[in-house]
Amino acid sequence: MQMSDTRQIAATPAEVYAALLDPDMLIKCVPGATEVSGSAEEGFEATVVQKVGPVKATFKGQVVMSDMVPDQSITITGEGKGGAAGFAKGGAVVTLLEKDGGTELTYDVEAKIGGKLAQLGSRIIDGFAKKMADQFFNNLQETLEGPADEGAHATDEAADGKSKKKGWFGREKT
Repeated sequence: MQMSDTRQIAATPAEVYAALLDPDMLIKCVPGATEVSGSAEEGFEATVVQKVGPVKATFKGQVVMSDMVPDQSITITGEGKGGAAGFAKGGAVVTLLEKDGGTELTYDVEAKIGGKLAQLGSRIIDGFAKKMADQFFNNLQETLEGPADEGAHATDEAADGKSKKKGWFGREKT
């Protein structure tokens, strides 16, 4: 399974690159991570608990950083075993480009699974893999930028006590 995406992060390429190499940052960003130890030079060991469809498993595995070009690109490869649930392995090529006062992060991910997980079907697995990649990069972006302030408009309306209810078609009720 392969996928790729691009996102804009309001941080310098150096900050994003450093975050990708920091085990404390990785444990915050990897969905389901309970433990991340090691270093970028020697590789990381990680424990991740995930539920894929009806299968819940604890994966223990290795993550290796290679082709490291400071503040520009990095290749991340990993492999984890989830006991009877099977295994997962894959990699991502992450490219950082300074753009619009921040960083344009592009990633290309390839993932493979085996064991019970592989029996779930490609639609479930593909959806799960996309969700995991999106969640990781959303977590990275939110950790670097701070939480998005999506509720600001609703909060302003509530504060002045004049919030208006809308009907089904978006028109204000009288």
